Amino acid sequence: MTDELEIRALYEGMLAQWNRRNAQGMAAMFGENGNVIGFDGSLQNGRAEIHSTLGEIFAHHATAAYVAKIRQLRFLSADIAILRAVAGMVPPEQADLNPAVNAIQTLVVARHAGRWQIELLQNTPAQFHGRPELSQALTEELRQLL
Repeated sequence: MTDELEIRALYEGMLAQWNRRNAQGMAAMFGENGNVIGFDGSLQNGRAEIHSTLGEIFAHHATAAYVAKIRQLRFLSADIAILRAVAGMVPPEQADLNPAVNAIQTLVVARHAGRWQIELLQNTPAQFHGRPELSQALTEELRQLL
């Protein structure tokens, strides 16, 4: 498998672990000192804290499922890359996206001992202040993936 395919699979696997509400599986995809910047700006530092925080979230909240589209994958070196994607969420027991939580996601990934791992996930709200047409266009683009 090529590096590009491995990185794409890493991102898709991370979303699949979220959708399965598997905190351990998702945290395992991060480097030991990986970071998450959540949708609300919260910060998780290190694989152990990512695992703990996700475990709490999954234990106490009925989380929505991700639908996402990779927009760009760019290599900074042979062992470091940036992946940019757009993501939407389908609330539990619903069939459509909640446009209020559409996001732009950025991953920084690095290869350690031959294995790609996530070093940073930033999940930024796609609010497009003052430009509702961009929000609507993103929602329609993501709906095509449902």
